Order: sequence, then structure tokens, then C-alpha cells
Amino acid sequence: MLKQLLIDLQEVEGLAKDRQPASVQVRLAEMTAVLATLIADALMKLGDLHRSRSWYNTARHASDESGNLELRARVRAQAAMLPYYYGPLESAITLAREARIMTRNKPSPTAAFAAVAEARALAQQGDQVVAESRIRDARAIFEQIPATSDEDAFAFPVRRFLLYLSGAFTALGRVSQARKIQEDALALYPAGTVIDPALLRLEAALCLVHDHSATEACQLATATYLRVPEAHRTPILGARARHVIEGLPGKNQATPAAKDLRELLELPSASR
Repeated sequence: MLKQLLIDLQEVEGLAKDRQPASVQVRLAEMTAVLATLIADALMKLGDLHRSRSWYNTARHASDESGNLELRARVRAQAAMLPYYYGPLESAITLAREARIMTRNKPSPTAAFAAVAEARALAQQGDQVVAESRIRDARAIFEQIPATSDEDAFAFPVRRFLLYLSGAFTALGRVSQARKIQEDALALYPAGTVIDPALLRLEAALCLVHDHSATEACQLATATYLRVPEAHRTPILGARARHVIEGLPGKNQATPAAKDLRELLELPSASR
């Protein structure tokens, strides 16, 4: 897929080098922004964080050049995923906030995405008051927009909205709400979907951490990670599973279940 995206981008760049009418140049900048974002997303999932960050920067510059405010916001909301999972968290908050401000007073899937992405990052940072305000904003926006296609790479369907809400409520320690959202989200994913359901189950493990059920949390995280086919065990899953260990208080990080999870995440791929 990366190869095909790069071929498409090369074609767009070739057209952009020639003198084009202004309307065509805008369209080419938009296409560059979309393709660069998809490339950055793919590299992030593959764990190539340095190149992913560079491609997100390219996407932001291209979207700014296009002048398309909705696209500029969407690229920033999408780019906030990288620092949310890998840090620095402040960058995730900044990118999501910029996207939210760009879409202010105009309900859209991107506006809902930006608000709930900011809520999730703020909750992870521990800013409870503002995170809850952003959750209310995101829900109000999402209720106003029509359902989007699940097949569109830039879609923001209900299940993805719930995934972000789950992250926010889990980080806030609002376990009962988080669990309900996780169950609702999991019911919406078609059979064969791998990554998002695994992330939701890892957040269920984090809820067990909040409930002081350290052994059960590590056991669920371990089972979730092993259930994912090896080819799909992306660094995002590993990073989220490590959050389970990191969230354990004191000596709980040295329990047999925690040691098993840590060793599993440290094993070379061929040994798993």
C-alpha cells in the first residue's frame, strides 16, 4: 500500500511542477496533503516514527498551501495520533486544539474528531476539567452530523468516535462509563477487524488497573496481545500494552503477571 501511495504522490508532484491554473494547484495541494497523511499513518503503524513525523509535517504544509480549512484541521487531528501514543503528549494536545479551533462553529466529522482527540489527550495528561468540557463539545457536535461511510479512509464513524471516548474516560478513571463505551464500540466492528478492537481491550485492561486488579489487568493485556496475529502486532499495540504495566502502582509491577507481559513485549517477533 505504501508503494502505491508513493506512486500516486509522485504523479501529483509531477503535475504540480508544471504551470497550472490556480484552481488546479489548490486541488494538487489537497491531494498531496491526503496522500502524505495516509503515508504518515501507515509508517506510524509500522513503527517508523521518524519518517511518520516527517510525512505528517509534509501533510500539514500541503494542507496549509491548499487553503482548505477543513482539510487543514483534519490533517492536524490525524497527526495528533502519533504524539498521543508515543509522546510528547503536549504535541497531541496542541495539534488537536488547532484542529478544533479551525472547525469551530461548523459541525462536521472533523470537528467531532478534533474535539474528542483533544479530550483524550487532555485526559491522558490529567487535565480533568478541560477534558470533560471537550468530551461534552465532541458529543454535542457528533449528535449534529450525519453518519459517515465506514469505508472512507478519512471517515469518522460511530465506532471510531467511541474508541476515542473510551481513551478519554479510561484516562480519567471513569471506569463504568469507559467499559460501557468499550462494549458498545466492540459490537460495531465487523468480524476480522484487528487493531481497534485490540486497543479497546487494552483500555479495558487499563480500567482494571484503575480498579486495583493488577493481575487481571496484565492477564487481559497479555491475552489481547497474543490474540492479535503476529503480522498485525504493531508498535501502537505494544505501546498501549506497556501503559498497563506503567500504570501499576509500586510492587504490582513485579507480579508474575506483570513480568509475563513485560517479557512478551520484549521478545523478538520470531520468538512470540
